[in-house]
Amino acid sequence: MGVLTLRLTPMIIVLKPNATQQEIDHVLDRVRELGLKPHVSQGEHRTIIGVIGDETKLHPQSLQAIVGVEQVLPIMKPFKLASREWNKSDSIVQVGKVKIGAGYLAMIAGPCAIESREVLEEIAAAIKKAGANILRGGAFKPRTSPYAFQGMGEEGLRILREVGDKHDMPVVTEVMDPRQVPLVEKYADMFQIGARNMQNFDLLKEVGQTRKAVLLKRGMAATVKDLLMSAEYVLSEGNSAVVLCERGVRSFEESTRNMLDLAAVPNVKGLSHLPIIVDPSHATGRRDLIPSMALASVASGADGVHIEVHSCPEKALSDGPQALLPNAYAELMLQVRKIADVVGKSY
Repeated sequence: MGVLTLRLTPMIIVLKPNATQQEIDHVLDRVRELGLKPHVSQGEHRTIIGVIGDETKLHPQSLQAIVGVEQVLPIMKPFKLASREWNKSDSIVQVGKVKIGAGYLAMIAGPCAIESREVLEEIAAAIKKAGANILRGGAFKPRTSPYAFQGMGEEGLRILREVGDKHDMPVVTEVMDPRQVPLVEKYADMFQIGARNMQNFDLLKEVGQTRKAVLLKRGMAATVKDLLMSAEYVLSEGNSAVVLCERGVRSFEESTRNMLDLAAVPNVKGLSHLPIIVDPSHATGRRDLIPSMALASVASGADGVHIEVHSCPEKALSDGPQALLPNAYAELMLQVRKIADVVGKSY
């Protein structure tokens, strides 16, 4: 006995610019009657409805005949909801009061790991004054060695939340396991999915079922397509607030931690509507290279930079060699603002 295989075909239903809400609702009702789940994207001038489902239930001609529908188009990319075909405009992701994408920059900074309230407070005060708009810090740390510092857990999350609130900054922190999602969601404004977990599909689906922003880092040996397919897991669960992050990939070069692929920024921009930021700290692993790579990131079109900052790197419990001192970060931010002005972005 053969196995029945469903052939999934994605389509976009483009509504006319003057389509009424009643006409939009009718299209949605018709799609649901077919046993399919619609994804609605409402822009300033028109509405598009994406549909992914069994091609035997999709009837493009009958959908085209509905009043208010302009055209019905197939999506050819393997990543559907993340594709430019799905959304021609750049998406904006909101993290607290901060906007990311479509001209808005995310200036994310903070220590690799939360070590104590005093240290985080000192760093947060300095980076906020310099112009950072999102505070980062790890409470759960995925380390190469099981004997290295693994993070403060919930106590670290509590400190991060309190310090972020004190300085009026939204906070982002890494979640490593689907079982941690409810706990991290309680404290953070944004989930970070680290490079090692980029293809942890259970974790991606779990954060996708929340409505909290997700910072998805590119895996150490992942292609741009791999990254976008991982984003698709989050988007397919209904969470549209995804920000991608280029943080370098493995290469044969030994003088830097990874190889920073800045071509990934315009590459992603051409393929996807999702915002993409760059992490020059993890990409280079060297504080002397971070400033130039941060400036190059913004110049290449990135929607922000993610930089590790520590008040005393030599005492840092994690990644001290790649952390900028607060004064160096402040100097860098002055230069970043100049580049941002040139390319028409702000923070």
